[in-house]
Amino acid sequence: MHDLDFEHYHELGITEDEADAIAKLIEEQDVLELVTVGIDIGSSTSHLLFAKVTLRRRTTDLSSRFEVVDRQVLATSPIIHTPFRVDGLIDAHALSHFIIDSYAAAGLTAADVDSGAVILTGEAIKRPNARAIDELFASQSGKFVCASAGHELESLLAAHGSGATRLSRRKGGASLHVDMGGGTTKLALVEDGAVLDVAAFAVGGRLLAEDAEGAWTRIDDSALLVAKDLGIPLDATSAADPEVRRRICARLAEVAVDEILGAEVDALGAALRLTRPLDRSVAPAYLSFSGGVSEYVFGHETEDYGDIARELAMQVVQQLGKRTDIPAIDAGERIRATVIGASQYTVQVSGKTILVNDPGVLPVHNVPVVHLGRLESATVDRQSVARAVRRGAEIRGADLAGPVAIAFGWTGLPAYAALEQLALGLVEGAGPADAPLTLVIDGDICQLMGRLLGVDLGFERRVVSVDGIELNELDFIDIGELIDPPGVVPVVIKSLLFS
Repeated sequence: MHDLDFEHYHELGITEDEADAIAKLIEEQDVLELVTVGIDIGSSTSHLLFAKVTLRRRTTDLSSRFEVVDRQVLATSPIIHTPFRVDGLIDAHALSHFIIDSYAAAGLTAADVDSGAVILTGEAIKRPNARAIDELFASQSGKFVCASAGHELESLLAAHGSGATRLSRRKGGASLHVDMGGGTTKLALVEDGAVLDVAAFAVGGRLLAEDAEGAWTRIDDSALLVAKDLGIPLDATSAADPEVRRRICARLAEVAVDEILGAEVDALGAALRLTRPLDRSVAPAYLSFSGGVSEYVFGHETEDYGDIARELAMQVVQQLGKRTDIPAIDAGERIRATVIGASQYTVQVSGKTILVNDPGVLPVHNVPVVHLGRLESATVDRQSVARAVRRGAEIRGADLAGPVAIAFGWTGLPAYAALEQLALGLVEGAGPADAPLTLVIDGDICQLMGRLLGVDLGFERRVVSVDGIELNELDFIDIGELIDPPGVVPVVIKSLLFS
């Protein structure tokens, strides 16, 4: 503490010890440390990463948003091949033992973990027991560890976890990040550290793979589509032929490079798309890669592991070399990119103006988000807000009588008349229901809105009103229990996509 500060406290009759205690209390209210976990169950591999994330309340403007100021990796697990049973289901028993052993090796228990995500990626999402396993492991992994899946979310996590967004901020300009895993490839267009758009398609290094006996029995649907396109009958016998695998990899690489370069795709490329095409609002100056296949792209791995990852990487590098002079840069993290993203970049914390009129309603999971866009204090009116709520729910396919989150930005002063119009529109649009209504507001009016709804208007629905959250164009929101101090709630914004 500065001498001047102590002199000021001394004038108020406060001792130095009391001043130190006050400073410590203020620090506790503005700094938050969370132990987080990322558990990635993918098409090819599964692994965990534990991290300590430090967040500090922004004090440079009127916002109360917490920002991540430091991330420290505490422990990483071994990388194992994702265990599948002979019937194609994910082997929950084997995965459970792996996760338990990983926690023990890290010296942590579920009680030590504050937040994080279990994310199923690539072909693992398609397994019939995928969602049940995802949610089971999430419930057993910590206080607020969320079950997540989805190609868009994985694209975002890979871009952040690989270091591609950090590299973009440092270099400036635009880049394209390519995360090539076991069953899918994810693209993220990045400019000055911000992800502008994402996309995914079904090209990966484990679409063909050997079983425990060395037979080429794993043949995913995408590989069958490619074989049909090439006129090759594909089964365990033909897949054992190196020339067949080479031809399939060459065709997969052609599809991948078309998508990477933004070329027009053919019928096969269109059939392998998992999302809409990437919106190429800017031209990338360089490429970055992550995922298991990237280990071969950059020469960090040379051995085969009973799949087509090495051959696919060689074909992609060869075709990129022939078709473009855009350089490829190693952003720093490759096979662990998604799990780093899941442990360190899913965490957001709502600021100081939150309101929860019934704390027992938390935590909430998988609440669909209805976006209203940005509302202006000077022009907001009851009828337009109600219409926007109903229309947004219709587009989103959300049931306004069930758990739902209404998200919007707020511009202008928090004048009572404007907030009243907003609240009346929300009441009219959402209507009464037993399920809680969540408001996610980009602006520090959450307590005002919560009290206006509950006290002034007598809205009987339970309300969770949170601020300081940056919504990406994803689908669902999870909100954890209040953390005290400093009286905030952890939030995870995600997508869910299961077969």
